[in-house]
Amino acid sequence: MNILLTGSHGQLGTHLTKLAPSSAHRWFFTDVEELDITSREAVDTFVKQNGIALIVNCAAYTNVDKAESDEAAALRINGDAVGYMADAMKEVHGTLIHISTDYVFGGTPHNTPCTEELEANPTGAYGRTKLAGEEAARRCRSLVFRTSWLYSEYGKNFLLTMLRLTAEKPQLSVVFDQVGTPTYAGDLAKAIFTIIENDDFLRHEGTYHYANEGVCSWYDFTMEIARQAGHSNCHIMPCHSDEYPSPVKRPAYSVLDKTKFKKTFNQEVPYWTEALARCMANIKQ
Repeated sequence: MNILLTGSHGQLGTHLTKLAPSSAHRWFFTDVEELDITSREAVDTFVKQNGIALIVNCAAYTNVDKAESDEAAALRINGDAVGYMADAMKEVHGTLIHISTDYVFGGTPHNTPCTEELEANPTGAYGRTKLAGEEAARRCRSLVFRTSWLYSEYGKNFLLTMLRLTAEKPQLSVVFDQVGTPTYAGDLAKAIFTIIENDDFLRHEGTYHYANEGVCSWYDFTMEIARQAGHSNCHIMPCHSDEYPSPVKRPAYSVLDKTKFKKTFNQEVPYWTEALARCMANIKQ
């Protein structure tokens, strides 16, 4: 089977690229330089010329703040482009695996983990465009994986930023009133790769939640990062979200319930502090 991976230079895409050599299938790695996913014609041509039967879409417009002032640009990548991929897969009777986000929630206050059946109610442009992408993905046989607080050894993410700041600054304030679960991109990549290699994507289309186990705030996440890194000289203080004005209202509670994923695919999900330790070990190598 021929597989198209979009967003191959991103956090999740990079991890999937590293797993691909052990795959039973042939992978095509693309990012913006190799394939313009915002062009329906370009997507159709690539799929047909290369006999693509499965697309794993890791490409996304992820600048949450900037999306508020340029929602149209975010929608082209997070929504319209997903529709082009879905239509291309429908034409060849293929499958689309699409990555979404906990930001599709947040508009309705609650304090229990979000299930796949919970009505989506995004609070900002990024969440709205990602929700549009989910809806577009369902035009073909598809699996939508919502994840949260993604980090890795690669690119720009909260972990790498906090490693730098806790090393450089004597004190730091981090919000404690936004609660979710950090997710190591390496774990999500392995979960998706296993589903592909086991052909489970052919039997279980639908929407699934995947994040590492456990719950924490951004403050707790930062404290654990500093502890594992040995950055004890930085005094980390909890603060409220409104102390850092932002154009985006981020979800106050977006913990994802992984029950459906674990039952469907019979995979264990690592606890977030253990996952962080593995990522940190890779960074130190």
